[in-house]
Amino acid sequence: MSLFCLVHGAFQGTWCWDLLIPYLEAQGHKTLAMDLPIESASATLSQFADTVIQALPKTDADIVLVGHSMAGTIIPLVAEAVKVRQLVFVCGLIPYPGICTLDQFSHHVDADTLKSFNYQPKDPSILEQFYDEPDMYEPDSVGKDYTDEAVLRHFFYHDCQPDVAQWAISKSRRQESMAYMLETNPLKALPKVERKYIVGINDRIISPTWSRYAARKRLGTDAIELPSGHCPHLSCPDLLASVLTMGSRD
Repeated sequence: MSLFCLVHGAFQGTWCWDLLIPYLEAQGHKTLAMDLPIESASATLSQFADTVIQALPKTDADIVLVGHSMAGTIIPLVAEAVKVRQLVFVCGLIPYPGICTLDQFSHHVDADTLKSFNYQPKDPSILEQFYDEPDMYEPDSVGKDYTDEAVLRHFFYHDCQPDVAQWAISKSRRQESMAYMLETNPLKALPKVERKYIVGINDRIISPTWSRYAARKRLGTDAIELPSGHCPHLSCPDLLASVLTMGSRD
């Protein structure tokens, strides 16, 4: 039996796992979720990680850390502080030690958008290693207003059942902290634990092409593909649960 610690992404909260949790618990696993302080503009990656760490039991549980989207920048920090068996990135960002997420794809972004992020350009010699990588984000998704219902529906929930999409939109939280995008990752290297990457082949936010590339290059694993958009925990929770529990202890 594993403990699946479910860490949500931007604009979401513990509610986003409500459809997935019954499938995991039906197989005898335990689950844990928490709200990250995303409404606080000053919240840092370390504060996000501390929120997760404080929610975890002080036991030797078989912990699987699952991070959706933004949370891909958080779960490696948790794994540095707490013993976990596996990191699972779901349509997730993968941090690169010593730089921020925007550094990795700033060369694909126009000057006005970079200015809107208050981005301070880095030395090109540091960033040139990323120039030949696929676009991290689908171009149409960059710079959009994700407080707009139509935008959320198109990019986050386009493949969800209409009632699920409407429910998710009604539960959406404001994403004030941009730490996942702008804060330099403090890790010297990714934790040496088992890793899994799950890609939604119809993701309209994180590029599936980049996800496949980065899973292999940075995590040393082939991405597992689901017929979903950016939120498989909402559009196909049964399929996601099957992938998450593959290889888990009974």
